Amino acid sequence: MSSNRGKWRPAVVIAACAGLVLTSGATAAAAPAPASQLPEQLPRKVKLDNMNRHLVALQRIADSSGGHRAASSVGYDRSAEYVAGKLEAAGFDVTRQEFPFTYSETLAEQLTVDGADVPIIIMTYSPSTPEGGVTAPLAVVEPDDTPGCEASDYGDVTGKIALVQRGFCSFAEKGIAAAEAGAIGAVVYNTEDGPLNGTLGDPADARIPMGGISKADGEALAAKDGAEATLDLRALQEERTTYNVIAETKTGRKDNVVMAGAHLDSVSEGAGINDNGTGSAALLETALQLGGKPKVNNAVRFAWWGAEEFGLVGSTHYVNSLSFEQQLDIALYLNFDMIGSPNAGYFVYDGDDSDGEGAGPGPYGSAQIEQAFTDALAERDIETAGRDFDGRSDYGEFIAVGIPAGGLFTGAEGIKTEEEAARWGGQAGQAYDPCYHTPCDHLGNVDRVALDRNADAMAAVTAKYALSTEDVNGVAPGAAKNKAKVADQRAGQARAVSVAAHDHADAA
Repeated sequence: MSSNRGKWRPAVVIAACAGLVLTSGATAAAAPAPASQLPEQLPRKVKLDNMNRHLVALQRIADSSGGHRAASSVGYDRSAEYVAGKLEAAGFDVTRQEFPFTYSETLAEQLTVDGADVPIIIMTYSPSTPEGGVTAPLAVVEPDDTPGCEASDYGDVTGKIALVQRGFCSFAEKGIAAAEAGAIGAVVYNTEDGPLNGTLGDPADARIPMGGISKADGEALAAKDGAEATLDLRALQEERTTYNVIAETKTGRKDNVVMAGAHLDSVSEGAGINDNGTGSAALLETALQLGGKPKVNNAVRFAWWGAEEFGLVGSTHYVNSLSFEQQLDIALYLNFDMIGSPNAGYFVYDGDDSDGEGAGPGPYGSAQIEQAFTDALAERDIETAGRDFDGRSDYGEFIAVGIPAGGLFTGAEGIKTEEEAARWGGQAGQAYDPCYHTPCDHLGNVDRVALDRNADAMAAVTAKYALSTEDVNGVAPGAAKNKAKVADQRAGQARAVSVAAHDHADAA
């Protein structure tokens, strides 16, 4: 922030300071301004009742718009305008960023092996099988450190349906390798308990029909190499447009922006109240309570992403639309995707890779963001656990270009362990969100205590970085800069007084 001081006039300062020296004691310095209480005040203003009202609005929008809020649908557009209208009324600079994407809607997903049905979820952007599916022998790929990531892993699977373990490379890369080896379809099984929801990321990378199954089902099928399998995976795909909603405070530095985001779209199967009404509602209420013109050092930019459910399309488009200099203007990114799961865990993205799992650490500064969220929840007596940067949410493109990131997550289709249930309550052996990507993700599918706690942490950490990102990127807040300027000015004044006193002594 700029100082209100006028230009320094040396002669006037020397005379004034010389007068102080000649009197019998210096005037006491003015008391420093108290530190901002924004990180303590903002969480108290973000009320659960207001967040719940936003969730009710999203539910009613879905109910009256075909049952969902999927990107490009009437339900999504109405949700986006609900958010944008409130932000405009609160004094934010609001933009709507339109972008193209490939819309996909499931028509069929079925896997049968030796006459028994195996639950399967079609991967987003998977090519479709013919109606009725394809029938072929099951080809089991032996897992190794890079399972199914190269065509040589499959051997000759010409005309077969490959069964491969998740891990190391992307689903799209597994599909490309399987297709090169001759497979006519691929089934990927999970490496952790629970079903597997996956995306190929880009329709251009799709080669053969692909779906995901649970770890238990995959391990059971691994003993059925050569068994007759029928795979029926079909989806509607068409080119559409949708948009992100971006809102920025009118105050604060524009070259050191704190950014926070949540995806606003649901899947086409339901209203998406936990996924991701919870993140969207808490982010909206945090923005409204902060206001469009807060007393902050850094501008805060809030984003409600579109088409996250189709492969992080909105956030990826946003980051890639920025020049390198514009990316440098973003100090950090905070992500909030599912923060009120009904069987909630309390996960913080593992910025320093202290858990040693998966993708590794985030860009420098991510560890500090992780600690900020951990501390914020610890102040509310909540012990957290790390969550790998596994690429499943909108932080992905930010960390890909080196922007530090962090955020909160309460779990999706993964299974809560006995240890986690003892730590956080809830039901061990059950999914964090049993209604993940299904029609029952409605108003009854939210742990409002978890939502309230996570919203408090969201508000506290957003406010903290609105004041200073120094621990993340070394950029001192405006107040610190002004304090340094004042110290330099006072040192200059002291030197001037010393010179004046010395000259006076010489003259005497």
